[in-house]
Amino acid sequence: MNVDELMEQYDLETSKLRKLSGKVALFITIVAILMSAFHLYTAWHGTLLAMKQRSLHLIFAFTLGFALYPGFKKSSKTKIEILDWALMILSIGVWSYIFFNVEAIALKGGQMSTLDMVMGVLAVLLTLEVTRRVVGPELPIVTIIFLIFAYFGRHLPGVFAHRGFNVTRIVSHMYMTTEGIMGTPLGVSSTFVFMFILFGSFLDKTGVGEFFIDFAYALTGSTRSGPAMTSVLSSGLMGSISGSSVANTVTTGAFTIPLMKSVGYKPHYAGAVEATASTGGQIMPPVMGAAAFIMADFTGFPYISIVKAAIIPAILYYIAVGTMVHLEACKLGLKGMPRESLPKVSKILAKQGYLTLPLIAIIFMLVKQYPPTMAALTGIIIGVIVAFVASLIKKDNSFTAKDILEAMEAGAKGAVGVACACACAGMIVGVVTLTGFGLKIAEVIVLIAKGKLIPTLLLTMVSSIILGMGLPTTAKYIVLATMAVPAITKLGVNLMSAHLFILYFGVVADVTPPVALAAYAGAGIAGANSMKTGFQAFKLAIGAFIIPYIFVINPHLIMVDSVVGTTVNWLPITAAIPTIVTALIGTFCLAGTVEAYLFGKLRIWQRVILLLAAFALLDPKLLTDVIGLAALAFIYITQKILNKDKPAAAV
Repeated sequence: MNVDELMEQYDLETSKLRKLSGKVALFITIVAILMSAFHLYTAWHGTLLAMKQRSLHLIFAFTLGFALYPGFKKSSKTKIEILDWALMILSIGVWSYIFFNVEAIALKGGQMSTLDMVMGVLAVLLTLEVTRRVVGPELPIVTIIFLIFAYFGRHLPGVFAHRGFNVTRIVSHMYMTTEGIMGTPLGVSSTFVFMFILFGSFLDKTGVGEFFIDFAYALTGSTRSGPAMTSVLSSGLMGSISGSSVANTVTTGAFTIPLMKSVGYKPHYAGAVEATASTGGQIMPPVMGAAAFIMADFTGFPYISIVKAAIIPAILYYIAVGTMVHLEACKLGLKGMPRESLPKVSKILAKQGYLTLPLIAIIFMLVKQYPPTMAALTGIIIGVIVAFVASLIKKDNSFTAKDILEAMEAGAKGAVGVACACACAGMIVGVVTLTGFGLKIAEVIVLIAKGKLIPTLLLTMVSSIILGMGLPTTAKYIVLATMAVPAITKLGVNLMSAHLFILYFGVVADVTPPVALAAYAGAGIAGANSMKTGFQAFKLAIGAFIIPYIFVINPHLIMVDSVVGTTVNWLPITAAIPTIVTALIGTFCLAGTVEAYLFGKLRIWQRVILLLAAFALLDPKLLTDVIGLAALAFIYITQKILNKDKPAAAV
């Protein structure tokens, strides 16, 4: 299978896409390009009024959504049907009504005319339907439950009871304010998120994905874990830009998974390595996934602050995965590729290093605290210039005006799913703000956990994994940030740690069975059993299930000393170094525990001691660090004694 076929099979959104042709396909292409042009324009000249920006964003997104995604299994996959055209026209009318009447709506103060009511009901129904088509039925079902909860509040028992709201009040809140469909999630989708999705599309056209794979292969191919380490490094690099676990698994996995199998890794292990590494891209700076931008808006923290806080845990995650695949190679007695058969790093950098300039520009802009939209726009402009210049120098027409239009089209189509999910999730947030449900559910969580932090975190983690079976990362983060974060912060956890905790468990659901989409995509490429690959990916991603608990208990791991409101007091870098070093050693211990191998094969009692050492070292306190290092030293000594008659294993 090629990459497109794999995406159709394992990516839920791609698998539903219609294959249009002729004038209709041209029309949809023009709509997609216009959507990107609109966002490029507002990124340069400044966004429109909130409701105008968001309503126009929805006009494009809903039009593309109804055109590209069939309504039912029996619907045509090659043409837009009459019902779809009708829904597209209704969508344009509903959101144009908001776009052209923003001032009049503001003056009404929540009062609704008959026309307002009709438009509002249509907006709710259209949002539910387009999200069902594009994202799946789970999110609309959850949203409907919340809407019913808003209406029947006075009939509910105990803590869930509220005064209840009539249909007019609910529809007004969802349609005519920035607290419902056009709330914060959609606001982020219509600005930051779209621009970074578009940035990823432009980078894809420049060939940066191939560069990442070549660079990672040249750098790590000669190690024992060679191809597997290539997968970890290249997927981390690519994932930090793409923000999609499944897309990243398919694009980089098409190269890395067959390579891993060829040197001796089992098919299910090869698929799991790629899925785990690709999933981590959503927590890897500088770009991360769409949820990180929503987090910035929800919390009020500058995006660069979230990047700064996320970087050490993300690096620890990848070190844990990399260490585990290396230890697996040691267990299997694998050898790396001969150095002479690998490309040289210096040659790759000299030949393709210019492709990193857009990324460097984005990092520079974010560090200088320019708006993320401007950072993404700068990255796009530099990427286009660099690609054009390289094409002229090489005289190979490798980048033309056609590539720009194709990138604009792909970026818009890639943003449809996020836009629909954010619009639908906005209604959930709207119900929560309307009814005060967030505070109620926080009280319930704390009550069930009896006011204890760890049980509260465990309940939140389980909720995230359950939601992860049906909701995309973005929608899942929005729901949990609205309902679970108040419970965590109520127990004294700072806002940054609480939201990062939610973000992590929103991401790792992609490698958590029974619905581990990234792992299933990896299994498809590897020709392995899906469930077996899923459980192996879960095992490899174990660091992501432990590290969040550590930085919640002690935020020094995210370099945070304290948080007052939206002001972060950072831990000085000199004070953070010991924490980073011991956390790295703790990650090494954790990897050894999972793989049952460190300086040799580990017995069960050694794994138990090593696990305790990992936890002790990941908790950045002097006493726990001493205990952890002592336990690691004990394991080293006992392994040397027990394995003294066996050949030494190179680790």
